[in-house]
This record gives sequence, C-alpha cells and structure tokens, in this order.
Amino acid sequence: MRKRLLGTAAAVVLGGVLLNPKPAWADLPTYDAAVAFVIQAMQRALDDAITGIGTKITGAVTQMETTVNQMLRDGFTQNANYAKAQIGAQQQIADASNTANAQVRRAFRNAEIRDEHTANPQFCNAADNSQSPIVASIAAENVAGGIQVVADRRGEAVPGAPAYYGQAQAVQAINKLHYSRYCSETEAQAGLCAQGEFANADQHAANLFGSGTYLGQDGVNTANDFKTNLLQPIVPAALRADQLTSLSGQDALPRRRSYNARMSLAGSVISYAIAVQSPSVPLTAQQQQQQRAEGLPVQATGSWLTAVGLEVNRRMSDAGWHASLQAMPPASVQREIAVQLALSNYLAMQNYRLGLYQASLSATQVAQSEEGTFHEAVQMPSPNMAGN
Repeated sequence: MRKRLLGTAAAVVLGGVLLNPKPAWADLPTYDAAVAFVIQAMQRALDDAITGIGTKITGAVTQMETTVNQMLRDGFTQNANYAKAQIGAQQQIADASNTANAQVRRAFRNAEIRDEHTANPQFCNAADNSQSPIVASIAAENVAGGIQVVADRRGEAVPGAPAYYGQAQAVQAINKLHYSRYCSETEAQAGLCAQGEFANADQHAANLFGSGTYLGQDGVNTANDFKTNLLQPIVPAALRADQLTSLSGQDALPRRRSYNARMSLAGSVISYAIAVQSPSVPLTAQQQQQQRAEGLPVQATGSWLTAVGLEVNRRMSDAGWHASLQAMPPASVQREIAVQLALSNYLAMQNYRLGLYQASLSATQVAQSEEGTFHEAVQMPSPNMAGN
C-alpha cells in the first residue's frame, strides 16, 4: 500500500513537469485534464488504500473477536469443569466425613454394648458374696436346731439329764460346768476350782453379742453357757414313777409342760441369736479384705451375721465400691440397684422372721401374766354328774 502511494505521487509530479501547463488567469475558469486524471488516480488509490485498510482491520477485528469468543468459551468451559470438580470433591469429602462419623458412632455404640454386657467387678463381688449369707443361713438353722434339742432335753429332765435324778443333781451339774470352764478368782480362793482364762465368761453378755462371729467352737460354747445361765440355770426335778400317777402329780404335770414350752420358746430365740453368729461359711478374699478395712479380726470362716454385715457395710464404707460406682455405665448401675433391692428384700424377710419371734414372746408374756392374775371368784364344790 505504501509503495502504491509513492508511485502515484511520483507520476503526478512527473506529469506536471512534462506537460508544462499554461498558467490560467485567476478570473477565468480553468479545466486541466491531466490534473483531473491525477486527482482521480490519487482518489482511487486513496479509496483502495482505505478499503484495504478497512478490510484488514475488519478481518483482524473479526479474527480477534473469534479468538476472544473462543477464549471466553474455553474459560467458561474450564470454570464449569472446575465447578463440577469442586462439587465432586465436596461430595467425596462429605461421603468420607459421613463414613468416618458413622464408624466413630458405631465404635461408641459397640463400646456401650460391651460395657452393658460386661459384668462390673463390683457386681461379680456381690454375686460371690451373696452366696455366703444363703449358705450360712442354712448352717445357722442346723446349729440352732442342735442347740435347742440339747436344751429341751435338759429342761424336760428326760432320762439321762441331771434333773431327772433330782434338783440337787441339776445344781451340782451346772456348778461343775462353771468350775471347769469359767472359774473365778473368788471361787479359786475358796478352793472350789482353778482359775482359768475365761473367768465368769458364762455371765458376760459380750460373749453372746461379740464381733459377729464367735472364735471357733469355744466361742459357741461360751455363748450357749451364757444362754443357760440367763434363762434356766436350775432345772426343776422331773416327775417320775408314782409322782406322775398321783393326783398332785397329775395336777402338776400340765404346769410342768407349760413351763417347758415357755422355756423352749425363750431358748429358741437365744439359740437363733447364737446360730447366726456361729462360724459356718468360708469367707472370700474380698470379704476378708473388707474385714481388714473395718478393723475387724480377719477370719477365714464367718457367720451369717458377718456375711450379711460385710455386704451391707461394703456399700457404705468401701472406697473401691464408691469409685466403681462413679465410673459404672447405666446398665451396671441398674444391676447394682437390683442387687441392693434383692438384699433389702432378704433383710426384710429376716426382719419378718424376727417379728414372729417377738410376737410369740409377747403372746407368751400376756398369757403368763393373765394366768398369774386369774382367780376364781367363788370357791365352788365339784358338780355331781350322776344326776345328769
């Protein structure tokens, strides 16, 4: 384009020199064909140049527009791809988070199920220790029955008992037993016996209610001897032979039976108190540890009263039980509550049994009191039944 313009300009200059047009007067119309030709040529060249420039500009602009559109289209497409990728990544993150959260919650639930189905050590201790009172109660019934059988035969003055041969023999027998086991300093100074370790122990209530378990068979014997001195130290002589067949003997016999029944009832209550404190069941290691913590003598064999007392005290003073209770899951706490309710029911049943003893003693006292205060209003002769 630039070369064409230069060529056109050179032709115009050359034409002006060669043609040498004549000057025109300023006031006359002038028309020069060569100049017009040159002007037209220049006009055409200029139009062609402008048209070419416009065409190129239009083509460049069109190409630029196409390129920009393509770039924009590519950019929007890339943004869309980025958005889709971001959504996919967020979905994957959400899925991973949900999966991890589900696994954690499942692990927590598995732990809860495990804790709910796993027995707490305190529950195991309660299950082991609760067997002791049941076994000891059965043994206590046997002990109480054995003690009372001997006491009843002594009180009834059956053949072979000291009172069967007379009241003097009954007094001599009870004194002989006292001298052999519980000789006091005063009795030793009188030359009746040799003072021993347990002087007058058969007169001390502490030997009936001690630490909960008697120290072996000697402790049981001492408590039983205290019971004898408390209730029936001297047994009345038995009614024998012609004493039974006489009128006075027949009249005394019902009174003797009533006396024996009241003594047997009173004796059975004390026999029960002795039996529940007799060593009868092996203690577990946890129970012995509880004895040590309470400052009690550690015993390998305990009584019913000791077994129940240790189980009750364990839930009051044992630091290990309280610490375990704080860490127990709800299921273990519910089991512990159930065990304590069962223990409460068991103790309530024992209280009911004790209430039967108390009611029987109260009824006996009322009957005995009424019998002593009853007197016939008028002395009357025996009725004549022949007329009837």
